[in-house]
Amino acid sequence: MTAVAELMDYADVVERFDPVLGLEVHVELSTNTKMFCGCANEFGGEPNTKVCPTCLGLPGSLPVVNGKGVEGAIRIGLALNCEIAEWCRFARKNYFYPDQPKNFQTSQYDEPIAFNGYLDVTLDDGEVVRVEIERAHMEEDTGKSLHVGGATGRIHGADYSLLDYNRAGVPLIEIVTKPIEGTGERAPEVARAYVSALRDLLSALDVSDVRMDQGSLRCDANVSLMAKDATEFGTRTETKNVNSLRSVERAVRYEMTRQAAILAGGGSIKQETRHFQEADGTTSGGRTKETAEDYRYFPEPDLVPIAPSREWVEELRATLPEMPSERRKRIQTEWSLSDEALRDLLNVGAVDLVAATVEAGASPDEARGWWVNTLAQEANSREVELADLAITPAQLAEVIALVSSGELTNKLAKEVVQGVLAGEGSPREVVEKRGLKVVSDDSALLVAVDEALAAQPDIADKIRGGKVAAAGAIVGAVMKATKGQADAKRVRELIIERVGS
Repeated sequence: MTAVAELMDYADVVERFDPVLGLEVHVELSTNTKMFCGCANEFGGEPNTKVCPTCLGLPGSLPVVNGKGVEGAIRIGLALNCEIAEWCRFARKNYFYPDQPKNFQTSQYDEPIAFNGYLDVTLDDGEVVRVEIERAHMEEDTGKSLHVGGATGRIHGADYSLLDYNRAGVPLIEIVTKPIEGTGERAPEVARAYVSALRDLLSALDVSDVRMDQGSLRCDANVSLMAKDATEFGTRTETKNVNSLRSVERAVRYEMTRQAAILAGGGSIKQETRHFQEADGTTSGGRTKETAEDYRYFPEPDLVPIAPSREWVEELRATLPEMPSERRKRIQTEWSLSDEALRDLLNVGAVDLVAATVEAGASPDEARGWWVNTLAQEANSREVELADLAITPAQLAEVIALVSSGELTNKLAKEVVQGVLAGEGSPREVVEKRGLKVVSDDSALLVAVDEALAAQPDIADKIRGGKVAAAGAIVGAVMKATKGQADAKRVRELIIERVGS
């Protein structure tokens, strides 16, 4: 049984210590084939069906660099304001782990393809933090281990392990920050905002599907603390493979409170990798963290160095899309958004969704209202990212169009959206299946109006007496009778006509 870690109150942590972050983000590139062979680069599938002698490292096989992988690496480096190396090469990172069939990982070490960049990150209140990028280097992914029989899914306590090498050799770009200092109590928020901004940038570049739930984007969060009067960094821990934005923030915060309690008690921090538990937001010890020397890097002898010409680099620079930060500024102007409205959009991760809904035909105000209010609440209640809801911008635009045409009321539209989220089909299919169309037949509405007036003669008299506002009670009765499927505006018109007749 794992001992419960002692934690320090967060306010005390930031009063006594300065956190230092280092974030390493692994990005799987969406190339057709793997980094060094022709095997398909696809998620999932039957285990060990997308492998060949090269990605398994069998004797006699030779790797060949995937040109699209190099192109993706350079575009990422340029988008991160990095310098692009005129000459670089791969190295062998030697270590034994069952999911690495070659006993070494083909990676880059001291000669990365991109280095010395930065990414400006906007926090929830609009403050911009510049995160310096140490390097972005190319490497291959490992396979996957499945530990069977244990309570936690980890190797400890498992009866046996299974290995799937389909992922071995998938092209990866590892983006490593320089130490992030001076963020104080906002360190967890900065970590989350950085990964979020990076995800948006990579998505805009269209080099990866950035699916954190499928491991296409994974964050290793390095955290250390230094006392207020200290001049040297503390010992860091590395929480591995954190796979959601929320978890990145929670993992950093937890490590700060855990490490602070140890240091305040006179203990020392063990340099190690740690595992993050989604269920309770805690971390647990993994293996002792190796140093670079332990990996015994040496140049990969089976691959020639890479020397991208300056002409090619400039050609790739010309392919860069409008960056997310620039796009947001443009959108703010075009949609006439206040800073607060834009911040709301950013906070719920709705900018791209609203833009796509507008492109599908909706007005900016309507699209923003649905994503920021109704759908953001749905995402929160389901504990998923807004973009992961089972409704597309095009479907939402269709719902909005049905409201604009008078075929749906806003209330009915919400029911339609619920149906789409439940997987009942397109908006129109949900309307048909649930019978949600607005009742537009005046004769049917007049029957309901007459019944409501007859049931409330005192209200009818008030309306006849000139108190038109009293019609609201009759409208409500008709809406109830028609299960919300009447056009309230038309019902009101009919009431006035009926009473005046």
